[in-house]
Amino acid sequence: MAVAEKKASQKPRIALVLQGGGALGAYHIGAYQALHEAGLEPDFFAGISIGAINACILAGNTPENRLSQLDALWLDISRKNMSGEYLQGDWRRMYNKLSFMEAVTMGQPNFWQPRFPSPLLLNDMPPETASFCDTSPMRATLQRLANFDLINHQGAQLVLGATKVTTGELVFFDNHRQTIGPEHVLASGSLPPGFPATEVEGELYWDGGCVSNTPLDAIFHSELDGNTLVFMIDLWDAHGPAPRNMDSVAWRQKQIQYASRTQQHIDSLAKRHNHRRAMHHVAQGASVDISAVSDDLNLSAHNGNAHFDIVHLVYHPSGEQIADSDAEFSRPSILERRNAGYADMKHALAKSPWTQHVKPAHFGTAVHTIRGEEMQTLCPV
Repeated sequence: MAVAEKKASQKPRIALVLQGGGALGAYHIGAYQALHEAGLEPDFFAGISIGAINACILAGNTPENRLSQLDALWLDISRKNMSGEYLQGDWRRMYNKLSFMEAVTMGQPNFWQPRFPSPLLLNDMPPETASFCDTSPMRATLQRLANFDLINHQGAQLVLGATKVTTGELVFFDNHRQTIGPEHVLASGSLPPGFPATEVEGELYWDGGCVSNTPLDAIFHSELDGNTLVFMIDLWDAHGPAPRNMDSVAWRQKQIQYASRTQQHIDSLAKRHNHRRAMHHVAQGASVDISAVSDDLNLSAHNGNAHFDIVHLVYHPSGEQIADSDAEFSRPSILERRNAGYADMKHALAKSPWTQHVKPAHFGTAVHTIRGEEMQTLCPV
């Protein structure tokens, strides 16, 4: 009992897990701001795709500079036009479509630019250029806004997910295991066919979202000990109204496609960890050598003592989305997403379900899903 009480009173480690979702990633800014204001400064960052870029900026700056540099990133990769700020309904959707078309034809400043001539006209090209866009501007942006010396010599852990092109394997780059550079961040966000594969240490990588859009695996594979409070920021909502036109059909399909994979992924990881905890609990009660129970379950490493509360915060965007909202970087849309992230995280922190739910001793992971006013806590088994 004394040990359990001691564990419960320990200050948890704070992990921020940032999902991919292109321009929807502006939601991450507001979510982080609310955490920062609440004094919940993450010491573990994990990201895939746009989440990797945001995580890099956060880990690559001191806590007092993180928010301003993250804001600077999104100002740099967007155009100054705010003319759509007061438009609503169909007029706003038209503005968003024009913004998307501008990105396709002209690229995004400090992020990517279209290739000319079109790669469709070429039958053979180097793998690192086989794409519609050139992302070299983002490399310069990362080098300007993130301090990679800080990333590689500080306590905060940064883990980025990418897909190995030749095997389809999801690989995690970890600054506690290797030196992280701009190429690792670009690799995590190299979404084909728009963006080219990025070479890292002789291997070619695509966006981690090709395999999994949620870098939650990084938490469970890092052998964390003690209590960890995980804020997982989900940019795709499986819940939404039935579409009434073809554009909203495409958007709803995209949301469901990404969101369903995320929920299955969370459930799978949480169930596996709770199974490990249960076996560990039984083995302790039976005075069995834990290391002999199962090497596969890795019980002798972190699973015996690790406790995770996963706060699954789900972005529910406005009804003025277009089929390609994830590639629509207008400043009015960025501001709306940022504000939504801030409001949703403030609401989550006010409710703090992880402080009210007591897990049974043989459970190691609880998942607290927060979607607007809806809230649900489960210990998947």
